[in-house]
Amino acid sequence: MFDVGFWELILIAIMGLVILGPERLPVAIRTLRSWITGARKFSDTVKTELTEELRIHELHANLKKAEQSNLQNLSPEVAESLKILQEAAASVTEPFQKVDTQPLDSMISSSLASSVRAKTALDEDTKNQLSDSASAQDVSSVEPLAKQSAKPSVNAAKPESDKPKP
Repeated sequence: MFDVGFWELILIAIMGLVILGPERLPVAIRTLRSWITGARKFSDTVKTELTEELRIHELHANLKKAEQSNLQNLSPEVAESLKILQEAAASVTEPFQKVDTQPLDSMISSSLASSVRAKTALDEDTKNQLSDSASAQDVSSVEPLAKQSAKPSVNAAKPESDKPKP
């Protein structure tokens, strides 16, 4: 496409190194690589979408041919397209058929029951934590009082031998 050879790439790399420098060149290469990767992904997506649209258009044209011939004496290509369309229609209507919901209902009810139990346990834990913190606050408020009462009084500190006898 561009007909760029090895020596041209080497020349571009050397020019990039001189112009951008060794510090900015790796960042520029990463940026360029991400742009190229993004462009490739975009082109692959466009190709896939175009292929799918062409396939849908071909199926639609074959369906019109089948309708014109009243679904009789169909060519193998048109018959195959009709079969594919019928399978697609069946797969679309399949999710709307009656589904047994009993396992789903039992799973939902058990999930709700376990969430109620978990909430009850959480509420009990919260109450326990609150009561523990309240008792810890009570202990911390009583502690300074205990320290004050632990100080010996002046009279209690004197031994009995020092006290005057009456």
